[in-house]
Amino acid sequence: MVSLDTLLATPWLLYTAVIFFSLCIGSFLNVVILRLPKMMQQDWRCQCEEFLELSDDQRKNDEPITLSKPASTCPSCGHRIRAWENIPVISYLVLGGKCASCKAGISPRYPIIEAITALFSVVTILVMGPSEAALWSLLLVWVLIALTVIDFDTQLLPDSMTLPLMWLGLILNYFGVLTDFSSAFWGAVAGYLSLWSVYWLFKLVTGKEGMGHGDFKLLAALGAWLGWELLPAVILLSSLVGAVVGISLMVFRKHGREVPIPFGPYLAAAGLLCLWFGAEIQAAWYAYLGV
Repeated sequence: MVSLDTLLATPWLLYTAVIFFSLCIGSFLNVVILRLPKMMQQDWRCQCEEFLELSDDQRKNDEPITLSKPASTCPSCGHRIRAWENIPVISYLVLGGKCASCKAGISPRYPIIEAITALFSVVTILVMGPSEAALWSLLLVWVLIALTVIDFDTQLLPDSMTLPLMWLGLILNYFGVLTDFSSAFWGAVAGYLSLWSVYWLFKLVTGKEGMGHGDFKLLAALGAWLGWELLPAVILLSSLVGAVVGISLMVFRKHGREVPIPFGPYLAAAGLLCLWFGAEIQAAWYAYLGV
């Protein structure tokens, strides 16, 4: 069995393993992106039924949805996806982007997410260098990809992903994997409280909610991984990109101001940039401030 030291010391083996494993992770992320919001909705409905004390006859008895059940099927014909039809990227190309049974089109989003997962994983290793810190950072990259797409689709940032991500960042940095524990701890605190304060200030002034609570928790998770020093850069980058995209949507796609725009993807993008180029961003930030 190949040891971790051998893997890190052998570039071609490391990148081959990262590409192969990340493609498989990307396939799994597609399942998470599709099913986790449905699992949350099902759980919320069950909680509401219990709160209302509905009888069994009044409850909606759907088959429970998990990440493993029911088996993946074609949404058009119900054809059960076989193992050879589920090979990341390759199966999509071999099948010509169509169901093997009914020939209905398969969304290209699935292979795109798989390819992006592999690409971002390779970039992480290239930028951070072959190290244990880079391998741990792949977990952050993968979760951010899933959160980005889920937030785009549903405007939800599930606690079941953001909170474990925050705790994992704190645990890893207790051992100094990416930064020291003090920086990680205060990064989590400052990350949460900064957006929490903006949320309440906006609500007091306008009477409306400007963002979801999931954004607080995602920024807290990024603070736990990256440290408090990079939080200003994360907030600034995400706000700039969010403002540009929001104005563009209103101008070119005629989105009204009342149409909500998810902020999580911009936080995730800024977090990735700070993970990859944190030292350079921090140096530029200090130079701008004249520190």
